Amino acid sequence: MRFSILAATLAATPAIVSAAKGSQGFALGTKQASGECKTSQDYEDDFDAIASQSDAKIVRGYAAQDCDFAKNILPAAKSKGFKVLLGIWPDVEESFEGGKDAIAEVASDYTDVIYGVTVGSETLYRGNFTGSELHDKIEAVRKALPKGMKIGTADSWNKYADGTADAVITGGADLILINAFAFWQGASNENATHVYLDDMYQSVSHIEKLVEQAGIAMPEIWNGETGWPTAVGTDYDEAKGGIENAKLFFQNGFCSLLDWGYNAFYFEAFDEPWKPSSVGDNGKAADETTWGAFTADRKAKFNLKC
Repeated sequence: MRFSILAATLAATPAIVSAAKGSQGFALGTKQASGECKTSQDYEDDFDAIASQSDAKIVRGYAAQDCDFAKNILPAAKSKGFKVLLGIWPDVEESFEGGKDAIAEVASDYTDVIYGVTVGSETLYRGNFTGSELHDKIEAVRKALPKGMKIGTADSWNKYADGTADAVITGGADLILINAFAFWQGASNENATHVYLDDMYQSVSHIEKLVEQAGIAMPEIWNGETGWPTAVGTDYDEAKGGIENAKLFFQNGFCSLLDWGYNAFYFEAFDEPWKPSSVGDNGKAADETTWGAFTADRKAKFNLKC
């Protein structure tokens, strides 16, 4: 279903859902709660927790070489029946080449497990590349990996909506991941679902128009990241952190997108207490340690089935 049709129908008849539900996934970190790198056994334990407490059978990572992510997670995923969307961090040449080599080393042995590869995560949002430059990075990765593997990128919704990513779309990216965080737009509980779906609507509508004008195939679209912090006091303007608020957004926002047939990754699977403190755009402390749908010891914080 075209997202423009979805949005119009959603406004008129919110109880109607599409016949085919979207796929639920989680973003997955490479480190244990202590900050030490995860082993294959750690990933098997992650998969067991995710499979038993949600409907997800796919996870995504960000840098294939970090903590030997690709090498350690792929055998665990194969044994547990999961797919993995691998990532390459292209912002500096060392990480770009390292990620590309890490995937190339194992790709032929795990073509049935690797769902695809994203080149970059919000690199257009940060202004590290132009759309054309990112397209060239994607094509370099495509040439290095087995033929037929899905290659794309992940970026903030507004970089798709405003045309910054047009060269990536028209250049033939197979996968487009759209990151949309109502929390980081300071949305209240009452407004969060609307903001989230409207972000997706604006970006997908632009992509649909661009594809139609160019006469090319529509790329596969996922919501690449969305989520809500669960620590009370982790606020951003009207967006308030806390388990109950995260639960509301998960059920009313994230699950709604899945119900309408769109695939989405929730950020993130598990809390990461090792992460250092950071500062948000509003100048306030931005605690990124409690965005997990699960605690660091793999206990679900609320019902994760949509």
